[in-house]
Amino acid sequence: MEPDQKTRLPAQRPAAPEPASPRAVIECSGLTKAFGRKIALDAVNLSVPEGSIFGFLGPNGAGKTTLLRIMTGLSRATSGGLRILGMDVGAEAPQVRREVGYLPDVPAFYDWMTASQTLELAGRLCGLKGKLLADRVQELLGFMRLKGNNQAIGKYSRGMRQRLGVAQALINAPRLLLLDEPTSALDPGGRRELLEFIGGLRGQTTVFFSTHILSDVERVCDSVAILDKGKVLSQSSMDELRSRHGQQTIAVEVSTGAERLAQAIAGRKWTISVRPGPRGEILARVSDVAAAQHEIPALVSEQGTGLVRLESAEISLEDIFLELVGEPVP
Repeated sequence: MEPDQKTRLPAQRPAAPEPASPRAVIECSGLTKAFGRKIALDAVNLSVPEGSIFGFLGPNGAGKTTLLRIMTGLSRATSGGLRILGMDVGAEAPQVRREVGYLPDVPAFYDWMTASQTLELAGRLCGLKGKLLADRVQELLGFMRLKGNNQAIGKYSRGMRQRLGVAQALINAPRLLLLDEPTSALDPGGRRELLEFIGGLRGQTTVFFSTHILSDVERVCDSVAILDKGKVLSQSSMDELRSRHGQQTIAVEVSTGAERLAQAIAGRKWTISVRPGPRGEILARVSDVAAAQHEIPALVSEQGTGLVRLESAEISLEDIFLELVGEPVP
């Protein structure tokens, strides 16, 4: 897919009129999953707005796949509630499955089949048939640049298998697309291609995108939840997340003696962490912005150096993530 080409999801049903404000497509309320004494999900509350690309971010083992398995009906919650598209996942599972597409982290196929045979089988399992199924298969093969490829799937690269997995997840024109670590094993080119495709789905369907790769979330997601040890630590739009944390980051650039100044700043009671920035400046995470802006010029003067720049700076998603999961920021 060309980088500037707008992704258009092949339509099976007419597009619904846009509501005045996005409704919640996924609603988790106190969702808990226990395996014996191990708590995989701990009273998870989550709300995913319709039409968004929602990043579900967390380290390996945080519980991301467990939640996805519950959403798809492959596992049951121990307690709590889960509604998808306004339907109860437990009581209305067949109806939910008809509206959801799912790409597992490692999609499995019959290696002797071709892509078209795989999509035809998936379509029949979803209740499609005849010309509707045939047209749908051809649209998706073209959409994912697999049209005319009659190789057995066993000869596919990992990137081709991922593209086929996405096409299979889209065969029923889902209103919700669930992606579990879709880029984790791809090379840089394959990752870029798949992320461009995912970004092109914004507004056409709701995408729930589970990953532990922070740069992928920054690139394509407009909302994010951060999960660690089964608990949701934060949920907001990307802009809100950066605004909430970025206002407490101060960038300081001096003419000389940056290392000595960094040590002096690190010793102040309002300092949370200090690290070098990408352009050689000092980036200080502070608990009191006003105090930092008042005292840093005095520290610069005490060090006998010149102040080149002092301003608020945007914190990276990596810093926010490490802070929330309780790991030290470098």
